Amino acid sequence: VADEPTGNLDETTSKEIVKLFQEIAHEQKKCIILVTHEQEVAKACDVVYELKERAFSKVEG
Repeated sequence: VADEPTGNLDETTSKEIVKLFQEIAHEQKKCIILVTHEQEVAKACDVVYELKERAFSKVEG
C-alpha cells in the first residue's frame, strides 16, 4: 500500500518509482495498491478505481 508515493518527487524520480512498482507487480506477481492525484501515475496502472461521493467506481479505458 502506497499513499501518494510520488507526491513530493520530481518528474524523473516519479517515473522511476512508477517503473519500480510496475516491475514488482508484473515480475513478482504482486498487487500494489496506491493512492494518487496524479493522472500520469494512474495511467501507468493496470486497474484504476476512483473515489467519488464516498463510493469507489472502476475507471474504464
